[in-house]
Amino acid sequence: MIILSPQEIAQYRSELSGNETALQALDMIEDCEGNLEDAAISLALQVGQEPDRSDQWLDGMAKRWRVFLCQIGIREALMQGSIASSVALLAQETSIPALLATPVVLYVVKTGISDFCKPLQEKL
Repeated sequence: MIILSPQEIAQYRSELSGNETALQALDMIEDCEGNLEDAAISLALQVGQEPDRSDQWLDGMAKRWRVFLCQIGIREALMQGSIASSVALLAQETSIPALLATPVVLYVVKTGISDFCKPLQEKL
């Protein structure tokens, strides 16, 4: 379970200040006391998705977009801590509901982009 501190939420709010949808997602994260998973599930329900489980749903959602998130440009931006461009690209370039782009990107950042992308680098 990933919990964002009020300071982290404030930092992300500042970085994402130009993205109204991302700010809505941060409001939900704040309402859920920083619990990223709970917020993502609430946001998913708002956009008409039906999360099939409450445990690790966000992990599964992030894995669906792993190939996109681990592309060179986005991966480098995430490694440098630039989430605004990653959230915008994920929302604009994929079919993910825009409201879910923020929690997915924050999940990947908090999990660690290197660990998250590692399965794509391993050879079978």
